[in-house]
Order: sequence, then C-alpha cells, then structure tokens
Amino acid sequence: MNAKLLRLSVLFILLIAFTLPFSPQVEGASSQFVTKGNTSSKVVALTFDDGADGTNVENILQTLSSNNVKSTFFLTGSGTNHHPQKIKNIVSKGHEIGNHSYSHPDFTKLTAAQIKDELERTEDIIKSTTGRSTKPLFRAPFGAVNSSVLSAVGNAGYKHTIHWNIDTVDWKGNSAADIRNRVLNNIVPGSIVLMHTGAGASGTPGALPGIISNLKNQGYQFVTVSNLLNSGELSSTGTHTVKAGDTLYSLALKYNTSVSKIAAENQLDNVNFLRIGQVLKIPGESTAPPNSPATYTVKSGDTLYSIARKYNTTVSEITSVNQIRNAALIQVGQVLTIPNGSTSEPAAQTYTVKTGDTLYSIALRFGTTVQKIASANNISNPSFIRPGMKLSIS
Repeated sequence: MNAKLLRLSVLFILLIAFTLPFSPQVEGASSQFVTKGNTSSKVVALTFDDGADGTNVENILQTLSSNNVKSTFFLTGSGTNHHPQKIKNIVSKGHEIGNHSYSHPDFTKLTAAQIKDELERTEDIIKSTTGRSTKPLFRAPFGAVNSSVLSAVGNAGYKHTIHWNIDTVDWKGNSAADIRNRVLNNIVPGSIVLMHTGAGASGTPGALPGIISNLKNQGYQFVTVSNLLNSGELSSTGTHTVKAGDTLYSLALKYNTSVSKIAAENQLDNVNFLRIGQVLKIPGESTAPPNSPATYTVKSGDTLYSIARKYNTTVSEITSVNQIRNAALIQVGQVLTIPNGSTSEPAAQTYTVKTGDTLYSIALRFGTTVQKIASANNISNPSFIRPGMKLSIS
C-alpha cells in the first residue's frame, strides 16, 4: 500500500512539473563591434575615455562648447566616484555618454558574471549621478574584446561596442602637434577618434582646437557616436577591377559596403558570377587595396587591436583585408595579411615606470607580453619594477 501511494505521489509531482509554464532564459544578441561609421559623408565622432582622474575634462568641455561640437564620453565608475561634478558637467553640456567599465580591467580576462558586475556598477553610479543611462554604448578598456566579451556585453544591454579607427595614443603624453597630426593624417568619412581626459593625455587640450578648426575647413561635421551609427550613406562611387579570387562578399568587406549595393549599382542579376577584368562601380566610400602586404601569425593573447598597434595600422583595415566577419574572433596560428606593407614590427620604444604600474598593465598598454618586456630588459623577477625605471618596449 505504501509503495502504491509513493508511486502515485511521484506521478502527481511530475504531472504538476510538466504542466507548469516554463520560461527559458533568453540571452540577448552579442554586442556589435564598431570601428567607424558606415558612411561616405564628411562626419567624424570625437570620443573621450574618462578614467580615474579626469584632469582635463573642463578644458575639453570648454573647447567643445566654444566650437559648438558635441562628442561622446566613455565613463568609468571609479572616475565618476572620484569627480562626480565633472561627470555632471559632461551631461549638462549635452554630450553623449557610454560605459567604460568600473575599474578599467581587461574584459578578456573576466568571467561573464564579472563583466556584468563591472557594467552594472558603472551604470548605477552614473545614473544616480547624472540621471542618464550609459546604454547602449560600451567601450572596452584597452580595446580588448573577444566573442565571449561581446556576448556578455550584449546580454547586459549594450548593443554597440565602440572601438575606433584613429588612435591618438594621447595617453602616452605625446605632444599636441603629434596628436593633431595623427587625426588629420588619417581622417576619413565616418571616423571615430580616440582621446582621453586624464592627466597622462597632457597634449589633448592643446591639440583639440586645431583638430576641430582643420576638420571644419575640410568640410567635416562633428557628431556623436549614436548620430554616426544612424547616418545614411551617400551615393558617391569608386571602381574596382575584378581579380582572380574576388567575390562580391570580399569586395563588400574591402570597400565597407554591401553585396546588395554593389549588385544594384552594377545591375548584376547573379551575385555569384563575376569575371576577371570586369570593372565594378563601388558605392559609398572607396579605399584602395593595400600594397605589398606583410603577414603575421596570431599568437596566444593577441587581439586585432594589439596587432594593429604593433604594425601601425587599424583593426578595420585588418578585418577588411582578411575578410574577417567577427573582429573579436581570431585563432592562434591564423595567418593575417597586414595592410600597411610593413615587413617588420616597429623599433623598440621606451617607457618610464609610474607608481601603480605592473609589467602586466604595461604589456596590455603596448600590446605585448610580460615575458617579452622582461626578456628585453633582463628582468629576472617580473613582479619587481620600480617607479622611474626605463623599460625598452619591443
């Protein structure tokens, strides 16, 4: 009798379990990795990463205001906690904001739960300080992302991970003239320019007026990142002569357009059929294919950003040349074509150790490894470096 009652009880419990509504947890789409705007209009987004000190925020805001320029600031939770009034001023001046993490860690080293915590803590303190949300824009500390990071960031509500195609490297303390030249020499329609607000970026306040005036003279308009993402493409065209191995998909990647637009522009009935020597009109922005490319074999710990810095090129150029659909996903051993024609890495540079530096943080900053820095400087104990020490970075 007891066994019969037990069986009936189990059946009853199972019946209830299977009839209750089941709501599976649905993950959001991965965050979209963006390096520049998909436009041929002369528009540019100036972006500023705000870290722990925010030393130059007020000078930057004054220059932007006097030139009637709106920008996008990527804010950290720690920075907001340190200088809340400056963060309020950024928002009150009408600038756009995005999430840049709480403590500026390398997100590729974090778990999904840790990423979520970094983003939520930052969102909470910025929203309580300014009344504004940082969603849907995120910028990764050090520009370090991979597919897992993009998935976790997307699940947290950040649809766009904003990278850049012009890196001023102003955090190194380079001169205003060098920062200005890096922008003016590399500007293309839809550019996203990376700058910083901290004390280390001492040349940025002096460079900004010249950047703005020169670009205005060239006919550029200044927009926020969201404006840039929503901007439409104009109908200006270039041409491309089909070579062996070309496909409409590879050409669309190379010229930052789409298969359907190339097909429509050239009245192609069959998008799978091209002939060598055929001259195609390319809609939108046209970028000449690179000459004399070098190659690089991906190593453990590499990101497209670290490789781009190593060879003085951009993530977008590497993805285009190598037909990479997901800029956050590369494999160890993968051979990449480097578009700037460099056949060797840049000559070694030097870095003076500052308080709080570790070999790991320096390696991340320069896109190299702790082992390489230790070897180049004959450091027997990688845990021991002292402020003022000069390191050779290769």
